[in-house]
Amino acid sequence: MTENQTDRTSAQREKMASAPGFIAALDQSGGSTPKALERYGVAADAWSSEEEMFDLVHRMRTRVITSPAFTGEKILAAILFERTMNAEIEGRPTGDYLWNVKRVVPILKVDEGLADEADGVQLMKEMTKLDALLDAANAHGMFGTKMRSVIKHADAHGVAAVVAQQFFYANRILDAGLVPIVEPEVDVKAPDKAEAETLLKSQLDEYLAGLPDGRQVMLKLTLPSQDNLYADLVGHPAVLRVVALSGGYSREEANALLARNHGVVASFSRALLEGLSAQQSEEEFDATLGASIDAIYAASIA
Repeated sequence: MTENQTDRTSAQREKMASAPGFIAALDQSGGSTPKALERYGVAADAWSSEEEMFDLVHRMRTRVITSPAFTGEKILAAILFERTMNAEIEGRPTGDYLWNVKRVVPILKVDEGLADEADGVQLMKEMTKLDALLDAANAHGMFGTKMRSVIKHADAHGVAAVVAQQFFYANRILDAGLVPIVEPEVDVKAPDKAEAETLLKSQLDEYLAGLPDGRQVMLKLTLPSQDNLYADLVGHPAVLRVVALSGGYSREEANALLARNHGVVASFSRALLEGLSAQQSEEEFDATLGASIDAIYAASIA
């Protein structure tokens, strides 16, 4: 690692650990992209191939990232899909643009989607290209990674399997010099959501205690039914940051819940982009995005 890379990583770690702000989740992949475009006012008949679809979503992300409202003053990091990492913004690689122009830390989504439900959970599909993806992430200046599983019921065996898999891959990511975001999402519609979160918290405590000194992960968790359930994880020595996903809540609902969980900051996707439209003028777009960023930032520092 060159001195320049060392300085960059140190500055990014410091920002992620302690700066006020939140994470912009801009990592919609193949399955979620059509819905994201539809919410943005781009109908499915606007493209005739997957390549055209991804080009449209990159234009949307570029519009967000290049907006004067989108800066490192209130945004800690942005989570990117692999195609976005490999693309350019204003002639610069996306990660380089985010950090060197906007002072926003770049993070890469690395999972390959969800397996079918079993034992009340959806594990991640086996990551068949992880090593190559981690090499690419380092080459593109990514600071960390994100990977998502889903818990749909309070099944002790299923929850344990989710956390075990997350930390198995987290250790491989740490070995590659990147900081993983561990995301064991609890479905907000789970009939036994509070019980599932209690099981999850117990498993997280166990695996965090087992991390060697000096190793840190980030945690991306569903806003809990019990306020401040994860409060002791916020200051845990093995946790760089605890962030929350919006999980299908409206931005207003998610912000209200987030503000009640002190020390936890947002990592919102749909809630961040709510109200944005391809048909808006630049002034309307920037104002709408700016209002969204301000509201999420305020909830994140409450």
